[in-house]
Amino acid sequence: MVESYRPHLRKDDEDARSHSQTAQSNTAEMNAIVQSILDQKDGAVHAIRPQQSLHDAVIALRDHHIGALLVTDQTGALLGILSERDIVRKLAETPGTTLPQKVEDVMTRKVETCSPSDPLVTVLKRMTSGRFRHMPVLDGDRVAGIVTIGDVVHYRLTALEHEALQIKQLIVG
Repeated sequence: MVESYRPHLRKDDEDARSHSQTAQSNTAEMNAIVQSILDQKDGAVHAIRPQQSLHDAVIALRDHHIGALLVTDQTGALLGILSERDIVRKLAETPGTTLPQKVEDVMTRKVETCSPSDPLVTVLKRMTSGRFRHMPVLDGDRVAGIVTIGDVVHYRLTALEHEALQIKQLIVG
């Protein structure tokens, strides 16, 4: 039988596994907060000024391999967010003349934010219902980071993996 079509066998569970999180950190209700994700990230928050061009934004998105930039003033206060989706919409509206336009003319001004103590399940629901993938994290008025829907889903999938391992150990062990 071709190896990729082989069913799961008991010997598959004998390999050493490594996990970036512990079962306790993923299954404990009090730990399933935004800060749990921020602790795993490098802390870099990429921002752009509203007067900069979309060309500058596209370069930053490409160079940092990210999908959105926070728009901040000179003090670091959050003014908006600019996502790839915002730029694509503007490209469709103004083909050939989009990149010289200013960030402030395209950015989303009404930004949904969360705090480091917000439950991940709440953040995921807000992102899903609002149909956006990036959410700035504010600690008071200070930008503490940004979480993506991918961050939240990855965290939760890892939690489910650990829960499944615990159940399997209870059944087998």
